Amino acid sequence: MAAAAPPPPPSPAPSVISEDLLPTSHNLFSRIRLAKIADVPHIHKLIHQMAVFERLTHLFSATESSLSSTLFPPNPPQPFTSFTVFLLEVSRTPFVSIDQINPSFDPVYKTVMIDVPINDPEAELFKSGAGGGGNDIVVAGFVLFFPNYSTFLAKPGFYIEDIFVRECYRRKGFGKMLLSAVAAQAAKMGYGRVEWVVLDWNVNAIKFYEEMGAEVMKEWRVCRLTGEALQTFANVNI
Repeated sequence: MAAAAPPPPPSPAPSVISEDLLPTSHNLFSRIRLAKIADVPHIHKLIHQMAVFERLTHLFSATESSLSSTLFPPNPPQPFTSFTVFLLEVSRTPFVSIDQINPSFDPVYKTVMIDVPINDPEAELFKSGAGGGGNDIVVAGFVLFFPNYSTFLAKPGFYIEDIFVRECYRRKGFGKMLLSAVAAQAAKMGYGRVEWVVLDWNVNAIKFYEEMGAEVMKEWRVCRLTGEALQTFANVNI
């Protein structure tokens, strides 16, 4: 007698994917705005952190008082005509419009998608009092720049003295946002170029700047008179 046919295999159970295994993303809201004198304590801390990163703390002597008097003197010049600071702020909640500090610049807002919420161990230290959002707004970076001039182009430009993003907010596109804000302002004003310097060992920054379209000019060297070398000229009979 013929053997009975084997029973059919059981139907596979329907695939069920746990929501815990699904890829998730989180919104981080950001704002770039003009700095004001009340921001000096944060600016001072950011500059010090930058000096630590660049291994140049032996050259750091700025104080909150000296920054206040030079960046925000009485009757300060209009933004973009002298030293100008853009501050980068971030928040887990959306920003709302704030009163304009100056009609020549509108704050820049952008929402960034991140895979994992950022743990900021210095959130309280860098908490912003600028308003325009929730109570979790923190300062994440800055860029300081001022006008220069190109005789070859017969046009003014901007020189970026410092651009810095705090460590826990790096590699999220915020450095690009800060640099783009300066470049956009230069283009808007009809300026000829934007320039800055970079440490030769900072290969990540060099690659980033080149990807932004900047030309790293290896044939040029920075020349600087400062400290005692500069003071020797105070009484020179020219």
